[in-house]
Amino acid sequence: MAQTNLDELPPLSSVHVLVVDDSPEIRMLLADVLEAGGATVTVAETAEIALDRLERLRPDVLVSDLEMPGGDGYWLIGKVRDLSPERGGATPAACLTGCSEPEDRASILRAGFQYHISKPVDIRTLVGVVAILALPP
Repeated sequence: MAQTNLDELPPLSSVHVLVVDDSPEIRMLLADVLEAGGATVTVAETAEIALDRLERLRPDVLVSDLEMPGGDGYWLIGKVRDLSPERGGATPAACLTGCSEPEDRASILRAGFQYHISKPVDIRTLVGVVAILALPP
């Protein structure tokens, strides 16, 4: 992650973010950055756990890795988009992945994510995307 002054980033106060990644180090790093910006963060290590937490906790934003064992990010966003809006089906979502070819971006957006964030992630990009996704419709 690139170094940046967190004071220069958009505030994330009152934003609840669900972060999904199979890597404990990445989950902790993303949670630390988002919490430093003022967000409340819930983490999940699998897509299955994330789906349960999304339905129960109704976060404002979902940030998910794409490549995970078991259900991947495509599986997760498909399951989320199959939910009714009242159960979390309209939750704004960003995909965080090392897959950065144009065809990867296109398939990620077609699957139901609103944003594609490339790894290694830039803090400004991550916080900016979460702030945009958290805007009221």
